[in-house]
Amino acid sequence: MTPKLNLSAAAPSLMKQWFGASAAINSSLEPSLTELVKIRASQINGCANCLNMHTAEARAKGETEQRIYLLSAWREAPLYSDRERAALGWTEALTRLSEGHRHESAYEALKAEFTEEEQVKLTLLINIINGWNRLSVGFGVWLDPGAAKAAAEAAA
Repeated sequence: MTPKLNLSAAAPSLMKQWFGASAAINSSLEPSLTELVKIRASQINGCANCLNMHTAEARAKGETEQRIYLLSAWREAPLYSDRERAALGWTEALTRLSEGHRHESAYEALKAEFTEEEQVKLTLLINIINGWNRLSVGFGVWLDPGAAKAAAEAAA
């Protein structure tokens, strides 16, 4: 796949701010949860670039192959904590807003596992990964995970 444009070259100032916001939001919750959320949203959105990147990052942070493979069936797999299940349900509810506003049960689960501050952090995380999915899919972005990490560090 050939990218349609270079995001950082096309809008350097805004992309630097976007990378900075992404880094701050990504570090606001526990790394394993963060990666599961990013993978799940990317599965829903069909973003190969983000799936490639975040599965590699999840492995590097100690996530197991089994939990990565079963993530699309998290409701049936007994491998996820109640906190992770609440985060995944909230991720799906917000990522699929266009399918209808039926997110009350997901919000109830979220409230049971996350403080108000964490709820905001998680929601921002979901917004950031959905934004990255749209940038990657829309502009045909494909980055090696190592190259993406270097670009993020350079922008910081």
